[in-house]
Amino acid sequence: MPGYKMELTPEQLDILNGKKGETMAKVMKTLVMYGETFGATKMVPVTSEKGHLVTSFGISVMKPVYELMDQLIAGGVVSKQKFSVDPRPLDKNVPANFLENLVFNKFMYSAQEKYDAQLEKVGLLSKSAYTCTCYLDEVGNTPKKGDVLSWAESSAVVYANSVLGARCNRNSGIIDIFGSIVGYVPYFGLLTDEGRKATWIVEVKTEKIPEAQVLGSAIGMKVMEDVPYVIGLDKWIGNTLDDNAKAYLKDFGAATASNGAVGLYHIDGLTPEAVESGKDLIAENAQVYVIDDKELERVKNNYPVIWKDKNATPKLCFIGCPHLTYSQLIEWTEKVEASLKKYGNKKVVIPTVFTAAPAVVEKFNKTPYAARLKATGVVLSYICPLMYMNNPLCGKKPVITNSNKLRTYTTSRYYTNAEILEQITKGAK
Repeated sequence: MPGYKMELTPEQLDILNGKKGETMAKVMKTLVMYGETFGATKMVPVTSEKGHLVTSFGISVMKPVYELMDQLIAGGVVSKQKFSVDPRPLDKNVPANFLENLVFNKFMYSAQEKYDAQLEKVGLLSKSAYTCTCYLDEVGNTPKKGDVLSWAESSAVVYANSVLGARCNRNSGIIDIFGSIVGYVPYFGLLTDEGRKATWIVEVKTEKIPEAQVLGSAIGMKVMEDVPYVIGLDKWIGNTLDDNAKAYLKDFGAATASNGAVGLYHIDGLTPEAVESGKDLIAENAQVYVIDDKELERVKNNYPVIWKDKNATPKLCFIGCPHLTYSQLIEWTEKVEASLKKYGNKKVVIPTVFTAAPAVVEKFNKTPYAARLKATGVVLSYICPLMYMNNPLCGKKPVITNSNKLRTYTTSRYYTNAEILEQITKGAK
């Protein structure tokens, strides 16, 4: 094809030449240009059942996206895959004062309803498919090992690649839906066998289980976009991908992806490709990074605190970025209850929000744990904490979190799970 180096199949050329309409041709052209930027020599089929979009928020400045959606709808172009999408930015149950709500509804996310309607027309999986943890069983978008995806959302991509053994590059927003629309993505990077080789060996030599968020942060900042092969972690989280291991890796992976740019990691003896191929996944001349308790403490102590008053009393706490799993909701409920009892309090002393996928919230609300959590004063929401913190008024508040992703992208302050639990249940006693 003149002007392109990529080898395209007859069907792909037909799309590019407009045989499926001008709009579809533009989508294919964008993907070809995107792929060639990264050295892709061909397009490969998207084989997963469902897609995932990162752009879930109807923010007022995103007019080009809404215009693009209108063009897709007018051109009769819908996604070949039903797709999930990142969390909604608004929930009236999450604490916000009058001025903060005014900024949310009038100046920031005023296009939310319109955008939601556009997503439904293009191929949204369901009205409840708004979550960054789309791969959870409750949500119903769990790729199989070897599936080729067209996803964005860094925490979902790194989980799908690493824990599920699917194949997906760290795509940008809109590129994700374009791949779902045409059913093809450029073949490069983490889609290739070579691109999935580890160029770092990370040796975990801690005396206790590492905090998932801090370990992920340390690795992300060290290896950046490279692939790490982690040795020694299975000692702490086992050799079976059970609920606890998956939840740990969800939070670990989100930190590697946000504090660095990791799109894939291998855990020796645990993740699918590491179980299958072992140390054959390690590339020649791989660099080595040794992590002990002292190194993790160094990393944590170097997190900047950007509150205006570093000694301010926290006004809000977010737990669940990425969204909590069902088992994590139960675990946190039990921990909050026990800690409140220990310190002689009936309700949390800092307004606290747990966030989870709508389908997970629905499942949790059918159990006795829902009433127990409500009794502690904790709010359960489907919101995206990051989108909440993007409100400049909310960004000025002293907000605490156990999420390294939220800490990285906002003004919130990171604490470990144990530190968070004490702060929200003990108070000034």
